[in-house]
Amino acid sequence: MLRFTSTNCRGIRNDSVTRERETPVDGSFAVRPGAQPVEATSSLVQRFKQFARRGSGGSDHPRRTADERLPLPDAPPIDIAPDDPIIAYFQRASGAVDIDQISIDSPAIEHLRAAGVKLVVPLVSQGELIGMLNLGARLSEQEYSADDRRLLDSLASHAAPAVRVAQLVRQQQAEARERESIAQELRIAHLIQQTLLPKQLPDLPGWHISAYYQPARAVGGDFYDFIELPDGKIGLVVGDASSKGVPAALVMATTRTMLRASAQRLVEPGIVLERTNEVLCADIPRNMFVTCLYAVLDPTSGHIQYANAGHNLPYLRTASGVVEMRATGWPLGLMPGMTYEEKQIIVSPGDNVLLYSDGLVEAHDPQGDMFGSNRLTALMHDVASASTLIDRMLTHLTLFTGPDHEQEDDITLVALERSAAVWQHAPDTLGAGGEDADTMTPTSSRSPSGGDHRLLLEFSLPSVTGNERIAMERVAAAVGDLGIPSATVERIKTAVAETTMNAIEHGNDNREELPVSIRVVLSAGDLVICIVDQGGNEPIPEPTTPDLEAKLAGLQSPRGWGLFLIKSMVDEMRVAGDATHHAVELIFRLNENEGSGASVSG
Repeated sequence: MLRFTSTNCRGIRNDSVTRERETPVDGSFAVRPGAQPVEATSSLVQRFKQFARRGSGGSDHPRRTADERLPLPDAPPIDIAPDDPIIAYFQRASGAVDIDQISIDSPAIEHLRAAGVKLVVPLVSQGELIGMLNLGARLSEQEYSADDRRLLDSLASHAAPAVRVAQLVRQQQAEARERESIAQELRIAHLIQQTLLPKQLPDLPGWHISAYYQPARAVGGDFYDFIELPDGKIGLVVGDASSKGVPAALVMATTRTMLRASAQRLVEPGIVLERTNEVLCADIPRNMFVTCLYAVLDPTSGHIQYANAGHNLPYLRTASGVVEMRATGWPLGLMPGMTYEEKQIIVSPGDNVLLYSDGLVEAHDPQGDMFGSNRLTALMHDVASASTLIDRMLTHLTLFTGPDHEQEDDITLVALERSAAVWQHAPDTLGAGGEDADTMTPTSSRSPSGGDHRLLLEFSLPSVTGNERIAMERVAAAVGDLGIPSATVERIKTAVAETTMNAIEHGNDNREELPVSIRVVLSAGDLVICIVDQGGNEPIPEPTTPDLEAKLAGLQSPRGWGLFLIKSMVDEMRVAGDATHHAVELIFRLNENEGSGASVSG
């Protein structure tokens, strides 16, 4: 709807009428040095009024009556619909138009006639109708002369650009206020986000953690967090609140606070998300939600338990490849009563994990193609270290989007890598014994016998019955290219399976969250397989020869064959431990003839 406002002048009904757009544009104008555009428009209106006075009395200085000294109120505004044919008619008109001579069907014409308008002088600038000068009947009841019309046309030719420029100035001022308001909102949103983001990364022995956060110009709702939990565990959070600006930042801040409060009281990540969702649903603004991944890391074991509220799937990179860490769940704040699936993984030494937000995978190149998860996983395949993973990701993202790319959304990356060191015996432990015989130390550069070595395999498994078969097959595959006789390979498989099963059942007490770590090293003709569990509080007994007669008579447990069987499969078995770990080393002399005898040291 186009609105035209009228200003009365004495002696004429509906004198100067200017249209005011609801959405003006930029510009400037001056009729004399230092004059402002709105002032220039006002001066032209006064010239129209002077014309009106002359038209009513025939002189530029008529005798003023008492009522003429009183200001007249503005005439009521006239609204013209955008599709009213009168707009096109006035834009084509060449000068003043007599209302009574217009025969088109126009609601605006009826309004003008009802207001007593007789003559309309269109104000047209650059082919656009921007205002109208509406004149009523002359008080002298004479018709408007040709000189009157020429004067009106002359005044209109000056008024049209002045009115247009005044509109542009108002538009410029309104847009400047809007830009300042938006800029202030962005500053507030940035401040909220920067205040709540972690000031430093966790310093975890045996782990490398890196993070990157870059807000988009519009400021989204990305956030990440590290929460210190009981028992030395760490809560990992990556989330994204929908919307932009201050609303997204406020929702992000609220979600972060709720997660932190719930994580201190609750253990399971799925329950933490459930509790956060219930509280958030009651307070979150309409049509907003939060995607969030919450995981609990045990730095000692490498165990990660996680739940996902509709966030981008994280990735785990292992020696075998890159896998998605899938867990189902609705975003937070959409619907109460939601449950969140929990999953768990073991991060083995050398593995790394990547958490990220959609600003990475949904970035576009100049042709409109998305970066996508395929590129992400390909990069993870190629980059072994989390310390360089984020830098490589950002480099490839820049090459993909191009130098002139304007970032569309916040980008958040959090990478974790477990160092390649595992628990191994100190040299004294593997020697003849001594006071340090039951201590363990982490190393990644020396074999148990102290010489240089070649690492063939390193991985961890959850303490689940049946995983001993996985351990057996992975070790067999790792030594498959060494030319070991098949009979020896079978001995290796049996020893690994039995030792792993003991570690799961006796060392870790069948607790799935406790890992069994396995390392395979080739050193100076010896194949050394180190299997470590978390059961350091109970010593591993010396393997003894089972009393077959006593077992058959029921005087001894039918079990207890494991250590004896393991000892018979290897050339040497070494046992050590500390307050938190057991370690069993299975040693095979590859340069010697096959034999079943073995020595045990600890």
